[in-house]
Amino acid sequence: MSESVSAPPRRRHFLEVRKPVSKRQAVLSAIAIWVVFFGIWAAASASGMVNELLVPAPQKVLFTIYDLFAERAFAADVLISIMRVLIAFLLASIVAIPLGVMMGSFPAVEGIVNPFVSAWRYLPAPSFIPILLMWFGTGETPKLALLFIGVVFLLITLVMDHTKNVRHELVETALTLGANRYVTVRSVILPAVLPEIVIAMRQMLAVTWTYLVIAEIVASTTGIGAMMMRARRFLHTDEIMAGIIVIGALGLIFDLLFVRLHRQLFPYIQEKRR
Repeated sequence: MSESVSAPPRRRHFLEVRKPVSKRQAVLSAIAIWVVFFGIWAAASASGMVNELLVPAPQKVLFTIYDLFAERAFAADVLISIMRVLIAFLLASIVAIPLGVMMGSFPAVEGIVNPFVSAWRYLPAPSFIPILLMWFGTGETPKLALLFIGVVFLLITLVMDHTKNVRHELVETALTLGANRYVTVRSVILPAVLPEIVIAMRQMLAVTWTYLVIAEIVASTTGIGAMMMRARRFLHTDEIMAGIIVIGALGLIFDLLFVRLHRQLFPYIQEKRR
């Protein structure tokens, strides 16, 4: 009797086409890229390749971050910036998600609203600063309005596109079984598109953070952007770079929170991808 010979295990390569990496490899890769980044930065500063006034050493920037939080009440500015981002993003989501779902579900609504949304989507949000100041003065409203304008039209388009990609068979089946338009949208289209909406919100929250500094230079005395603009007047480059790093860290934290939220709300998607 011939013995069956098992095939040798397939050798894994570092670059695998659309194959998920292990959690250990993902963590090591994430740490390694930042070690390389800060290593090149530190080496360039130590060797004199860059002007210390314009590009301070990373250890100086990290000390500045500590000093800002420990000695200069920078945490209050950070909290104010977080609140501005979250309020503007929440308002944009309240408008964009229902409207995007309606546009993706009903071509008649898309035909009316999409030409308007498409035109506004290509207008740069900072161009609204002068008129926002004229309309709302120098308080919180123009800052929130700028963040809102910067994200709402893009979010509407993303939600609409994801809604239009819901499988047509699901909609036809619901209508065939006697569901009316309201039930079809509420019980079929919305649950099907909700995972993609959360992903779109995650992407657009990142866009909101990119507009933060622009919003906070609008006659502002509080917030991360205001601190950075004060530092610019006195050539405190270390404080400017500290603000950049803090914004990047906050953006990364919120991005990871959205990833975790997506996994908690839609665990079946993770199982399906394995």
